[in-house]
Amino acid sequence: MRSRPRPAARATLGALLALALSLGLLVLAPPAGAAEVGTEEIRVPSGSGDDAVELDATLYLPDTDEPAPAVVLAHGFGGSKRSVADDARDLADRGYVVLTFSARGFGESTGSIGLNDPRYEIADLSTLLDLLAERDEVQLDADGDPRVGVAGASYGGALALLGAAYDERVDAIAPEITWSSLTTALFPDHTGEIDADTVAAVPPTTDEGVFKQLWAGLFFGIGSAAGGLLDAVGGGGAGAPATPAALPDELLARAAENPEAVEQLLTCGRFRADICAAYQSAAATGTLTPEIAAVLERSSPAGVLDRIDVPTLLVQGTQDSLFGLDQADANARGIAADGTPVKVVWFSGGHDAGSSDGQEGELREQLAGWFDFHLRGQGEDPGTGFEYPAPTGVGATLGRVQGGGRTVVADTYPGLDGAEPADLATVTIEGPPQPVATPAGGTPAALTTLPGLGALTAALGGTTAEIPGQFAAFDSAPLDAPVEVVGASTVDLVVSSRTGSATLFAKLYDVGPDGGTTLPGGLVAPISLTGLSADPAAPSRAQVTLPGIVHRFESGHTMRLVVSTTDQAYALPDEAAVYSVGLASVESANGAAAGETLLAVPQVEGATESATGSLRWWALLAAVLALGLLGWLAALWWGRRRRRQVSHVQPDGEDVPLRFEGVTKAYKDGFVAVRDLSFEVRRGQVLGLLGPNGAGKTTSLRMLMGLIKPTEGRISVFGHAAAPGAPVLSRLGSFVEGTGLQPHLSGRDNLTLYWAATGRPIEDAHMEEAIAVAGLGAALDRPVRRYSQGMRQRVAIAQAMLGLPDLLVLDEPTNGLDPPQIHAMREVLRNYAATGRTVIVSSHLLSEIEQTCSHVVVMAKGQKIVQGTVEEIVGSGGSVLVGLADEADTERAIAVLAGLPGVTAGRTDDGLVAELDGARRADVLQALVAAGIAVDQFSPRRRLEDAFLALVGES
Repeated sequence: MRSRPRPAARATLGALLALALSLGLLVLAPPAGAAEVGTEEIRVPSGSGDDAVELDATLYLPDTDEPAPAVVLAHGFGGSKRSVADDARDLADRGYVVLTFSARGFGESTGSIGLNDPRYEIADLSTLLDLLAERDEVQLDADGDPRVGVAGASYGGALALLGAAYDERVDAIAPEITWSSLTTALFPDHTGEIDADTVAAVPPTTDEGVFKQLWAGLFFGIGSAAGGLLDAVGGGGAGAPATPAALPDELLARAAENPEAVEQLLTCGRFRADICAAYQSAAATGTLTPEIAAVLERSSPAGVLDRIDVPTLLVQGTQDSLFGLDQADANARGIAADGTPVKVVWFSGGHDAGSSDGQEGELREQLAGWFDFHLRGQGEDPGTGFEYPAPTGVGATLGRVQGGGRTVVADTYPGLDGAEPADLATVTIEGPPQPVATPAGGTPAALTTLPGLGALTAALGGTTAEIPGQFAAFDSAPLDAPVEVVGASTVDLVVSSRTGSATLFAKLYDVGPDGGTTLPGGLVAPISLTGLSADPAAPSRAQVTLPGIVHRFESGHTMRLVVSTTDQAYALPDEAAVYSVGLASVESANGAAAGETLLAVPQVEGATESATGSLRWWALLAAVLALGLLGWLAALWWGRRRRRQVSHVQPDGEDVPLRFEGVTKAYKDGFVAVRDLSFEVRRGQVLGLLGPNGAGKTTSLRMLMGLIKPTEGRISVFGHAAAPGAPVLSRLGSFVEGTGLQPHLSGRDNLTLYWAATGRPIEDAHMEEAIAVAGLGAALDRPVRRYSQGMRQRVAIAQAMLGLPDLLVLDEPTNGLDPPQIHAMREVLRNYAATGRTVIVSSHLLSEIEQTCSHVVVMAKGQKIVQGTVEEIVGSGGSVLVGLADEADTERAIAVLAGLPGVTAGRTDDGLVAELDGARRADVLQALVAAGIAVDQFSPRRRLEDAFLALVGES
């Protein structure tokens, strides 16, 4: 059961809240029968003394006369009982008594956040089980013992695990995307031997680890703000709109009597003091102390997994940089060690990515089926097997190869409770030892697809950014056959450091034949090494476990191991250092020589099923035949429709850098943002894209840049189709929808970092020309967070011009610029086009378009209204100012003009003006000359703004 983010219009609290929506909030569409479910609002007292709280709870009662099993649904971190309201109705409609509640410190419950402390939150769960045992609607196993299951995601998932360990009345659990050890999750260290045969095990943290500061900061920020904060931006589910709750009344009362408590409230919000202190220490030093470890392990199921003896369904996401597959792996091993039934399910999602509607429905059915069998004794036995999404890869020419929603089902989880371990394939990788540097303070740092970096990732086309000089890379040969990786791979490295220690990050990239790189899941393996040799000639050996992934490396692709010194998501050493990183040679019997080693990748065999489950063979055959017939008919129709949209390179591509041909962009809700848009831009032109808000300008530019795909039609860049990831897009420089600059870096560092992400030589950047465009002087070396909006805008435009792209696309480039800067920008763009390059400018400043652009496309309501030169747009229709060589000819000129159809003329303060109603300017001028009247001036009187308003009004 997974949550779906609400529409972007409601996510106005920024990226932090949007990211946090994935922290385990369970939101599902209400079932058809939800109206028959009764609800009862309850305030539940729990705890005693200073730790006494009131929990805000809701009881969902099914429409049945018989006692029924109960399910406690726990919400994710930052949510409240409203976050799981729809899930509760779904289960109640299936016949379960469902209890939802806001954990202490969240929603309208009182108290402070203990982070699933057994003394507080887990004790609260036992109080809720006492309540269920007293209800007549709940089936009992014995007096005071309800038949009950517990489910939840992330924060709620850990509560399910800990609750089953501490309260024997729990009968089945279904935790999702949660942790086993908070220490290993927040201070990971992927070095050392692994005492496990399971498919995704990584070494537990035994020493310092590397602090996952970005995720920890998100957790603390959400918890410090207010309980139920996420409900206000879409996590609340059914019911009245939620508002963030105030801080607990009892804490405010104490603060009034004790000034030190006021500081505690302002600093820690709803967190307990010991948790607040642990976070502050970790954030300040990045170091795992015994005090911090004690706090984290107290809230970790890892230490009590041997107490869990109830059937457990473990669901974990393959796209999760917070709680990776290794956390579910550790939970499975600990619970199954004593023979407890455990089923493991991986799905394509997690804290870093949502899941599809179909996938959410499948997970919902998995949970219901688990409880049906283990609480009711009904339905098919879900077993104790292993399910994972069919591995996907990246095609050489077709983009991402999708798994089609397929699932691979194995009888057992490899290596669990005596089961056979996963098969290991070996891939030879090679490369010489390489020096890598870590900068002082860890800045600039490499960027991966992790929370908080979405804007930059989008600006970089969805790729990661490795900093030159900060990483070593080792490649395999192009693969002769596809390699499917299911789990955590291992490799041996040799490292030396003059300081005796090193912090590194290992990643396994998929490199396509065209050089494009993909980091599966956006996942990295932090490495904390101590006691290293200082001699590069005699380095220390270290076994490294890479993150657990599910990915298919296609034939012809290369597997690239990258070891870097920095990563934006982690705390980094303050001191600058240089390390030597190389590959550890294996025994010669394995065929490896100096400079190469073997990468061990796990592979799991299983039966592949569609997301909808298996069908009888005859039903499947009938479906195949029917689909074949439909496909044949569709091919005939589609072939005719697409004949003009062939994917060849257009021969005039170099002369026509951009061409839109019948482009339409429609969304699932029926809204059409762009409709049948066709125009072309030729080399050397400066094209202005005009239109009111909602005209489709930005959507058109995003399709051009390959960020979104058109529904119909073709966009060609230099004759090539502009598809996501198309190599031809490297000839395009763009600035659309925000600067994407990193505020803690200087303007110069931002430009350098952006170019480094392209993988092209620094000499190709033409950095000095771009810096001249920015015109910031000494300010270029100050952090961007100190810049004005105009300064940020200038750096972003300079960033778009790096490499002097042949096609430059700018969306509202003059926002935030003062008049002298606008004038300078106008000259830059005109001069840039004069070199034979092409510029496209989308702007609402019509006067600037008129003075800057040579050509204009006017759009309204997603359609093109008119296209032409600025002179043609301004001069078509309207008024003409006529200047005569001899003022004595004025009356005669008026008489000549009055005799022309559709023309009226008269004197104005500006001079003689002819109003043209359908008449052509050329005909008017010819009539005056034929009458012997000397004309000194003959120019359009209206501005582009007049023409624009007239055209849009007509549309």
